[in-house]
Amino acid sequence: MSRLLFLLAVVVVVYLLLRSFRKQAPKQDVPATSEDMVRCARCGVHLPKSESLLAGGNFYCSEAHRREHEAK
Repeated sequence: MSRLLFLLAVVVVVYLLLRSFRKQAPKQDVPATSEDMVRCARCGVHLPKSESLLAGGNFYCSEAHRREHEAK
């Protein structure tokens, strides 16, 4: 009977140690960053500003759309 109580006490202590270790572990969350969205002057699709092409004060989603819009 005393062995069973000793084993139960060991299990409880290990459980409590693991639980407290998990709480102290640093989070690996990547901070969310936002970016301005712009609209293509040719087709109207919205895309991140860093992925767009800026020409003549307008934003474009591709070089082909830039050429088509400027040809008009």
